[in-house]
Amino acid sequence: MNRDLTLFPEDDIGNALWELKAQGADLAVEHEVEFSVIFPSQEQALKFGHMLLENGQKLSFSPYQANAELPWEITAYPFMPLSYENVVAYQALLQEHCPAFGGQFDGWYCQVAE
Repeated sequence: MNRDLTLFPEDDIGNALWELKAQGADLAVEHEVEFSVIFPSQEQALKFGHMLLENGQKLSFSPYQANAELPWEITAYPFMPLSYENVVAYQALLQEHCPAFGGQFDGWYCQVAE
């Protein structure tokens, strides 16, 4: 199988999506994707989470022990087809809004059942 660099650019997102595709995942169907943002205080994390909830997002809130300066995590769980454009757009949306709450985007993950 040849890699189409317009669909799977050579960066972290493109590489992860290409790996899922190579494992046989159907990227065209909707999957639940986890996008995490970390925060310096519980209050700031909850305010950001409240904004996501007002926009109909499923999310979780938990302590985050991997970063002492940003010890709180909000994870959003949108359902989307796994295209490069969808992942980049949702990540950009979070990165645009989280700094107002002291947040920092911490990555995304998708477990695709085979």
